[in-house]
Amino acid sequence: MSGFDEFDQQGSVPNRDTGSIISHAFEMYKGVFLYAIVAMIIYIIGGIVIQSVSGFNSASMVEEMRDAGSGFSYWNAPGFSLYLTLSGLLGILLAPLYVGLIFIVNKYNTKNPIEFSDLFIGYRQNFVNILIYSLLSGVISSVALSICFLPFFFVYPLLLLGYPILLFENASATEALGKSFNIAKENYGIFLGTTLVGILISVAGVVLCGIGLIITAPFIMVVMYSAYCAFLGKPRQIMFK
Repeated sequence: MSGFDEFDQQGSVPNRDTGSIISHAFEMYKGVFLYAIVAMIIYIIGGIVIQSVSGFNSASMVEEMRDAGSGFSYWNAPGFSLYLTLSGLLGILLAPLYVGLIFIVNKYNTKNPIEFSDLFIGYRQNFVNILIYSLLSGVISSVALSICFLPFFFVYPLLLLGYPILLFENASATEALGKSFNIAKENYGIFLGTTLVGILISVAGVVLCGIGLIITAPFIMVVMYSAYCAFLGKPRQIMFK
């Protein structure tokens, strides 16, 4: 049975500005990046399995794009639709893993001992709501991406606090979505700047032939934690009894 135990904690809280939140996230990430890499490796292994099951080959698709030119359609690529469906499902099922990384960041910040099993706390704590939230936020993000891509960057800041709220407040998916939206809406400039910088750093690994993404991609999850601390304070530590 899980619960929340509130006690005096060490740890830092950033100011409510983009620079302070990103700096705080950097400090946190330096202490937990090995766990972040493990999470990314799990995601990559899942992606390889999905590509194998669906029969989709990205390299072949690139060649077909070159041959077909402007007449190429992604949906006609062999296995693409199945790959896209399974990738979306994988993203939802691995959402608790990202929540686990946020939990580890909090333990690092509050000077509590970290265990490898902490990475999987999302599968034990508020699991169903994490999956529902992942689905809802995924739909919202996908719709935003489909509208000329740019709207995604204006919508995502409204979702930034969702996962930390689900974890530390044991909220429902709709409560987390609503609370994240309301806080970000009232401080939209800060959330927009924080999100843009966080995403840029997360995708920076592309310059290292893509391999660097394993290291940089999870950074946005740490940004979520730092933003939560800035606007809602240090979380209560989750304790299992």
